[in-house]
Amino acid sequence: MTTSVHGPAEEAAGPSGSAGPPRSRRALVAGSVGNFIEWYEFGVYGYFATVIAAVFFTPEGGSDAEALIRTYASFALAFFFRPVGAALFGRVGDRVGRRPTLILVVLLMTAATTLIGLLPTYATVGAAAPWLLTLLRILQGLSAGGEFGGAVSLMTEFAPPGRRGLYGAWQSFTVALGLLGGAGVAAVLATVLTEQQLGSWGWRVPFLLTLPMGLGALWLRLRLEETPSFTQRRPEAVAAPVRETVRAIALGVGRLMGWSAAGYTFLVVMPSYLQSVLDATFQQALIATVLANAGFAAAILPAGALSDRVGRRAVMLSGAVVAALAAFPLLDLLQDPAAPTAAKGLAVCAAGAVVGLMAGPGPAMLAEMFPTRVRYTGLGLAYALSNAVFSGCAGLIITETIERTGDADIPAHYVAATCAVSAVALAALRGDDHRRALRD
Repeated sequence: MTTSVHGPAEEAAGPSGSAGPPRSRRALVAGSVGNFIEWYEFGVYGYFATVIAAVFFTPEGGSDAEALIRTYASFALAFFFRPVGAALFGRVGDRVGRRPTLILVVLLMTAATTLIGLLPTYATVGAAAPWLLTLLRILQGLSAGGEFGGAVSLMTEFAPPGRRGLYGAWQSFTVALGLLGGAGVAAVLATVLTEQQLGSWGWRVPFLLTLPMGLGALWLRLRLEETPSFTQRRPEAVAAPVRETVRAIALGVGRLMGWSAAGYTFLVVMPSYLQSVLDATFQQALIATVLANAGFAAAILPAGALSDRVGRRAVMLSGAVVAALAAFPLLDLLQDPAAPTAAKGLAVCAAGAVVGLMAGPGPAMLAEMFPTRVRYTGLGLAYALSNAVFSGCAGLIITETIERTGDADIPAHYVAATCAVSAVALAALRGDDHRRALRD
């Protein structure tokens, strides 16, 4: 299970370099489309949190704050089923193959998300409504847990020599596109529909749009080939030691926690925070979120490509340190009523770009931590656990803590603390991992 530094000739002969450009491009598209759908839906759920709270979690006599907390609790619960999905589908993906597992995952994801758009509300079926929503969120969590490990394995194992960072970055880039797509749909609906129409039926539209997207993703994955690393793995190779795999997963969680926390705080939780704490309108909150996600998207691919040249450690560590240092100044600016709107827009865009420095090289960094025989499971679990704790709980932790303490700076405390821990974990990365072949 040793790795060696090698030149371009050796790498081209290895599994990660044996895929030709057409197959590599197909792998990128097939892997990316599932990520887009997953994060489009999770973004939509976050953007419509206040609407969902009203139609699913507000019985007579309940307060808006309580309903929002319950909405984020459902949001967090789905994230806690991601590790279950990562372990379940990862095991299948490492034994049976990346392709069939990713087909199964996109089917489950599409069905669960579409059904959310068809659910009866609290006004129709009473207390059954939030339970039905939570059940579908659990199914989404399972599918999302299986998506990341398979998609990143697919992209990095098909990547040409010296481009693993860029190929892996497409996973994060389609996350940004999914969040932007969800924000765009939400913004259009908020513009063309009245508040009553949005609460009555308009919120269903973004979820129902997942059906044609999912069918397109299924078609792409049915045409996909199995990855070279999986087909060329040595059958006689023994499984990676459990202790070594668990240690790598724990280290991966530490390296990702800043990305997870800062990403969800700045890119998803922001709309509800701006509305509930800073009294922004729904449209203003969405505009701020679109700007943050635009900055995030713009930084991801350059960050992934840069990590192929200078290493994953330098790029990701820079992002974690800057995010930790900038969290409080950003929040102070947003809270200042006298600050120019343009300055606030530029600040949230820059915050998104800083998260992109971590998200761009992140998938390749994880893929390089695990051998092929446990890669789907290992990197999927590291990502899912990090997201379960530090992304899925972000809205719940921030909203509940602000409600109890009245401290509007809680998001900054959260981002600074998690990014500081990530910086320590990232500092332990080897500087030459980007030049080494993926392990068998």
